[in-house]
Amino acid sequence: MRLPSNLPLSRKQLRSIGRATARVNLWHGAVRSGKTIASLLAFVIAVADAGPSGLILICGRSLQTIERNVFEPLTDPALFGSLSRHIHHTRGATTATILGRTVHLIGASDVRAEGRLRGLTAQVAYVDEATLVPESFWTQLLARLSIPGARLYATTNPDSPRHWLKSGYLDRVRELNLRHWHFKLADNPSLTHQYVSDLAAEYVGLWKRRMIDGLWVVAEGAIFDMWDEQQHVVDDLPPMVRYWAAADYGTTNPFALLTLGLGTDNRLYITSEWRHDSKLAHRQMTDAEYSTAVRAHLAAQQVEPEWTFIDPSAASMITQLWADGHPGVAKADNDVSAGLRSVSSALGAGLLRVHRSCAGLLDEIPGYSWDPAATAKGEDRPIKTADHSVDALRYLLHSTGHEWRHLITAPHNLAA
Repeated sequence: MRLPSNLPLSRKQLRSIGRATARVNLWHGAVRSGKTIASLLAFVIAVADAGPSGLILICGRSLQTIERNVFEPLTDPALFGSLSRHIHHTRGATTATILGRTVHLIGASDVRAEGRLRGLTAQVAYVDEATLVPESFWTQLLARLSIPGARLYATTNPDSPRHWLKSGYLDRVRELNLRHWHFKLADNPSLTHQYVSDLAAEYVGLWKRRMIDGLWVVAEGAIFDMWDEQQHVVDDLPPMVRYWAAADYGTTNPFALLTLGLGTDNRLYITSEWRHDSKLAHRQMTDAEYSTAVRAHLAAQQVEPEWTFIDPSAASMITQLWADGHPGVAKADNDVSAGLRSVSSALGAGLLRVHRSCAGLLDEIPGYSWDPAATAKGEDRPIKTADHSVDALRYLLHSTGHEWRHLITAPHNLAA
């Protein structure tokens, strides 16, 4: 099969495609470094060469991520030229056609997904975002690749150095029939210098070391290690042009509401906080009372947020706010890792400030840390204590990310 002539490929990409003949072939490294394109081309070549026996599989965290990360690029003529005409997939379908061969799509969001592989025999498989699928699924998939010459192709961003994929496979490369390639941003010839600079500015701390430098580094210590009270806490607020709010719901645990404003200086400000701790107050509040208190607090601040994002597990609170006529109520985006990355990006860029009146949040941020027990297992998880205002902050920043992320790479220097 001829490679697309319109697609610029680096030497590393071409070398990886030509040498991807091991039982396990893994591309890992920085975001947008060219590893996905190289791995997809190697996979399509394997499909073209595949014999009539055994299934062909594409696996990922969900069907939606497979569609976004695999089929959107594969069916893009600007990327794959005339080859894209031979790849067909209907959104939502669990099968696709590549070069006339039926390909089965399998989502693997939890350990139960391993059961979807039982009983099948495969000859070629592709795994998108390999660190996000359960280890049991990966192990079962390898067991199902039993046709002579069967191959697995996978791509991933780095994770913890104690992650099972790193310790069980990459660190044992000399013992296994495995080849891997580490990619950096510089390995993608199609990226402009401006894009690379902008992307690097959007990541800080742990996420920069993993996503930009492509390193398998451990999560340890303070999560917001860029936090500086001298820089990030303010006594005065500029005029605000937009507002949003978010709440972490609690009955026996504290309820925390934060308000986010976009200032006329193009910075973000946590302008106010309202909390109720039933243990300190010796009294729990009902949803109706919370709704009344939230609306009263916002009215006192003379704030009408465009959206109020609520802890997605608090369905009853969302219903109560809607019933009381509170405008723009929505479920918060509760992706923990992505939410922490959004907060870290805003803090690290000097984009986010917190008003000194937000006592609960200011108490929680400095001590908000990675759980060492989870780190020892290769997982990134915060310690679940004193985190209610921080959770509201995470909901607020990540749910509004599309509104402010462009400000990180604005011409003026936010960190100044």
